[in-house]
Amino acid sequence: MKYIIKNGIIVNNFKSLKGTIITNGDKIAEIIYENEYASKWKYEDAVSDATNEQAVFIDAEGLYIFPGIIDDQVHFREPGAEHKATIESESKAAVLGGVTGFMDMPNNNPPAITIEAVRKKYDIAKTVSYSNYAFYLGATNNNIVEILAADPKEICGVKVFMGSSTGNMLVDDPKTLKEIFSKSPVTVIVHCEDEKTIRANLQRCKELYGDEIPFQMHPKIRSREACIRCSKKAIELALKNKTDLHILHISTAEEIDMICEAKKINNKISGEICVHYLWFDSNDYSKYGSKIKCNPAIKEKSDKDALREAIKSGIVNIVATDHAPHLKEEKMNKYLNAPSGLPLIRHSLQMMLELVKQGIFTIEEVVNCMCHAPARRFKISQRGYLSKDNFADITIVDLNKKDSESTLHPPYKCGWSPLEGITFSCSVIHTFVNGELVVKNGELTGKQCGKALIFNR
Repeated sequence: MKYIIKNGIIVNNFKSLKGTIITNGDKIAEIIYENEYASKWKYEDAVSDATNEQAVFIDAEGLYIFPGIIDDQVHFREPGAEHKATIESESKAAVLGGVTGFMDMPNNNPPAITIEAVRKKYDIAKTVSYSNYAFYLGATNNNIVEILAADPKEICGVKVFMGSSTGNMLVDDPKTLKEIFSKSPVTVIVHCEDEKTIRANLQRCKELYGDEIPFQMHPKIRSREACIRCSKKAIELALKNKTDLHILHISTAEEIDMICEAKKINNKISGEICVHYLWFDSNDYSKYGSKIKCNPAIKEKSDKDALREAIKSGIVNIVATDHAPHLKEEKMNKYLNAPSGLPLIRHSLQMMLELVKQGIFTIEEVVNCMCHAPARRFKISQRGYLSKDNFADITIVDLNKKDSESTLHPPYKCGWSPLEGITFSCSVIHTFVNGELVVKNGELTGKQCGKALIFNR
């Protein structure tokens, strides 16, 4: 199938220019900007050739055309917790939000801590995913053989829980950490919170509040000190071993400063900020309670401001979701029994575009941190940019079409969102994955055509 997406504003490589994109099969065949229409033969011949092959025209007048969004951190819960989410259900939500590629974490049941287990997830995604996909290999204290066997073109990274454990995936053995940081053939991805600090903070809160711990205490329990202490350790290991290191879900101003200094010595050290840390702050716990309980905790307004500035300055240039659905009845428990995590992948682009309208980011900065930068950082082949011969992963948005329906009835299998009741002033209109129109006028078309992401390492 060929598509001619005409007269939209193409946002790519920090430029926003009116133009037309022509796709051919799963690739972008041509991009012609309005200032090139003077070479009329080029435009008319390209359109004529496409039309002769029964191309479909899409008029994008007044709309913005982005590369497909790439989310480098999600938890789609399959296998092991399919009652909360599946690769199929959450990839549908992803494309409805303009996300054409996701990278899924290994803390499943059973955890994806062997190459075989990771490949089983690839096999599932191949048959059901609406979005492009990749999967992390989880690290443990005793699976270094599996890590060393990871194919750099296939595995997006090795996920290391440093200090704070998930299941049996805590890596706290110094010898194992040194081996991972010095020998991993793929990017080392770290969750940085210090478990000892968290446990001490939690014990103090139990003594004060018993079972009635208010959610406002979450950033005191999973404190900034816990994050800073663990991130400092990860950075020191990376500097010593020249590690390709990526720190997930940064939540404090201090960690931004640490990364800034570390990158001067090792430019393979990077970080990621999740959209909820740019949207919420500690003042919101009184309103949202368990709905914004996540790990690391959402912290102070000063941290939110510092994280926003880090995106603008380029110290950290990847924004993701850490999409982590739980059933609403689970989330509505008291603090000690309410699981951490929130579903956001359907709304992450809209959240960032609202911040554009507030004057916090430019639209070009949003495209960089949600499309270009993830593709660059992970060396994803032929994605993340609107370029001739790249895969036709395309997101088309209307900055002036209001959307309240998707927050009232969020399309996640868990059925809720912390954004319920919010009306966004922008909407995702169309999403292309590998040249196929998977979302048309805000609705799924039923086409399932996700492919495995390939990494040029």
